[in-house]
Amino acid sequence: MASMTLDPLMTLAVVGLHLRGEPRNGELLERGGTFLRPARTTAAYRLYRLPSGVPGLVRRAPGHRIDVELWTLPYAGAGSLLDRIAKPLTLGRVELEDGAQVTGFLCEAYAADDAIDITASGGWRRFLQEGLRA
Repeated sequence: MASMTLDPLMTLAVVGLHLRGEPRNGELLERGGTFLRPARTTAAYRLYRLPSGVPGLVRRAPGHRIDVELWTLPYAGAGSLLDRIAKPLTLGRVELEDGAQVTGFLCEAYAADDAIDITASGGWRRFLQEGLRA
């Protein structure tokens, strides 16, 4: 009888400060994370610049497709990453435009009330490239 084993890697969608080249990307690398590929969410999300200056992805209508990066991360490292995520950010299920559902960074909806809606940029990196970092 063959034994079942869990895949030791999870796929993680990152949207902001954990993107390649951004300040918190090292947290993924330190935990054995490997860049997989760029991706986009379904058109069910909005992106906000929170008062703290970080981005927050919220599932909210009307939504748009938002650029994300997919990373693989050993499950063993995911717990310590989750422990470092400050509210209102959290990990949850993110739907991608190719139909996949992966674990990803999300933001609790209440935090969007005091945030700047940057959804039109299509993603955090594009928002920064447009010179809107203010």
